[in-house]
Amino acid sequence: METTSRTGGTAGADRTAEDPRAVDGYLMAAFPWYGLDEAFTGPRWLLRVGVTADGTVEHGSLGHGDTPTLKSSVPMGDPAPDARRFAVVVTLARRPVRPSPDGSGVLEATTAASAAWLAGAGLLSSTWPLRMARGLRQAWVDQQTAIAWELADALDGPEWSSLTLPVDGAPVPFRYRESEYGWVVAGSARGVHLGAYGRGMSPYGLGFAVVRDITGYGTPGAVRGAAARQG
Repeated sequence: METTSRTGGTAGADRTAEDPRAVDGYLMAAFPWYGLDEAFTGPRWLLRVGVTADGTVEHGSLGHGDTPTLKSSVPMGDPAPDARRFAVVVTLARRPVRPSPDGSGVLEATTAASAAWLAGAGLLSSTWPLRMARGLRQAWVDQQTAIAWELADALDGPEWSSLTLPVDGAPVPFRYRESEYGWVVAGSARGVHLGAYGRGMSPYGLGFAVVRDITGYGTPGAVRGAAARQG
């Protein structure tokens, strides 16, 4: 399995939603974006898009619910009342085997396992323990990233279970796993592969749908500000 985050330099080209121009990246995509369906009525926010060296949008993420926060006061795995509840949907374009942007080789086809890797990496970025000694953090991140990669590469293995979720109203099979940090699901839809990750929101009640208007998603900063004003 290979993904743009590990081959085409995409990770370094990601545009974060803190930049007000971030929505432009979503509008440049040649594939539909997926988010939670209309049954979800909470906040929706842009996260980031992944772009290859030649400017092609390969994948992106859309957030739902509370914006994740790393609180040293909340132990990992502890369902504390103040823990954030969120679900992030990752959309990855279906791509065949193709030349790398620099022409030095080829990139493997994207698969549901690729979406699982992106979702697993996203979950890690939202939940890693702040209270860990600074000198150990990178080693922990490297270790957990390698584990997430191996798990994604074995999507049909015993670490995953089957889960059926609606996509545009039709039942679609997904693979699902849960850990102390949260959950990850991965599958495929028309023209794309889908991944999702979250914490505090059960994946069993979720449904996915094509986003009709991406500009209806705000930025994490705006969502946090609105939540603070309402509080």
